[in-house]
Amino acid sequence: MLDSLDDETAALVYLAAVLAGGSEAQVRAALAQAVGTVRAVWVEELILQTYLFAGFPRALNAAREWRRISGVAAPEQDTFAIDDSSERQRQGEATCATVYGRFYDRLRVNIHDLHPALDRWMVEEGYGKVLSRAPLDLARRELCVVAACAIARQDRQLHSHLHGALHAGASEATVTAALQVVSPLLDAEDVRRYHGLWARVLGK
Repeated sequence: MLDSLDDETAALVYLAAVLAGGSEAQVRAALAQAVGTVRAVWVEELILQTYLFAGFPRALNAAREWRRISGVAAPEQDTFAIDDSSERQRQGEATCATVYGRFYDRLRVNIHDLHPALDRWMVEEGYGKVLSRAPLDLARRELCVVAACAIARQDRQLHSHLHGALHAGASEATVTAALQVVSPLLDAEDVRRYHGLWARVLGK
């Protein structure tokens, strides 16, 4: 259970939002702030998962800036890779089911109805290959997804991942604090709307 938003996780959540939707100057500043504040392996994992929510260009640019700013060299091998497709599928199904809880079966039907390839990619690629990687726990990953969805103004996905953060083990107070971390990057209308979404998730 992630009961509170510690300084390291708060910096990671802020970085997630900036990588997904900030300017180049904001990205450089947030990465510089992360050096010595956030463990390098968490930053690496966040950069890798950014491509799912903001595309390869932002992930590549973030990786390039991280190498330059941090001085941390890329690993010789990706020791955390989940290379076997059946294992990616298995882990992806388990991770996706954790995030969506009682909504999981309906999600799979809905995405399959959009396109079976999207359903397969969501599970094997998104939840299996990326979000099931070991170095960053699922609760922190989900808080970072919340941040990315918020700055991208993807309300439907934000709603789902607010639920997902709770399902993954983040407390109500932790998710509230994560939204507050991202709020300075949003306009007032976004902040108002997202707090309304969060209230609906909590049934308030």
